[in-house]
Amino acid sequence: MNRLQRPDGVTLAYRVYNPQASGIPVLLTHGFGATAGMWDRNVEALSVDRPVIVWDLRGHGSSDAPADMDSYSENLSVDDMAAVLDAAGAGRAVIGGMSLGGYLSLAFHLVHPQRVAALLLVDTGPGYRNDEARAKWNDWVERQAAKLECGEALSGISAEVGQALHEHPEGLPRAARGIMAQKDARVIESLDTVTVPALVVVGAQDTKFLAPADYMQRRIANAHKVVIDDAGHAANMDQPEVFNTAVRELLERL
Repeated sequence: MNRLQRPDGVTLAYRVYNPQASGIPVLLTHGFGATAGMWDRNVEALSVDRPVIVWDLRGHGSSDAPADMDSYSENLSVDDMAAVLDAAGAGRAVIGGMSLGGYLSLAFHLVHPQRVAALLLVDTGPGYRNDEARAKWNDWVERQAAKLECGEALSGISAEVGQALHEHPEGLPRAARGIMAQKDARVIESLDTVTVPALVVVGAQDTKFLAPADYMQRRIANAHKVVIDDAGHAANMDQPEVFNTAVRELLERL
């Protein structure tokens, strides 16, 4: 993994596959509790003709896990994504992610629309418009953080978390509270502003995210949805060949 130091002293781990290729780059962001390794079954197929960039969020994998809670936020994560693109020499890219990474991809588009060639939204949702629903989500996030602090496993563990190795696991509850918790409806309210092509991918068995996938398809003007059979919350890992084919079709249309 390459290393990138941010202005606040936090070092991020990232990797670029096929960096010399001429196609539009792809940036992939993992889900909460996972690492860049969750894309291992996808990067070879996706990087045939373009750079593919993967990275570890703060508090995850080989990236730093600072003790200061001010070092974790949605805004800082979006800034980190832009910095990783800069380090890889990518001015504009397909911005994609799974679960939390998908939400952050939408947040990135909100801040840097000119840097987004297309969106890849995998087993994810756009957040909550309703304050009550957002509060319930944040309560769930807090319970996950508390479990991690007690050494317990995350609820509903799936493939992307099961493969993850974290150099600083103490950073996970901080990342949950700082990055995964939501404060407003900016992201969900921005869906109507997305004009670039968007591929919404969801596993047929990922029941909690079927409705959000439908919602994003309806609200994003140029969105196409793919439901992958025999796949759960990490559709890219459960059915990598089907996933890779769907994403390649998006890339070839750009």
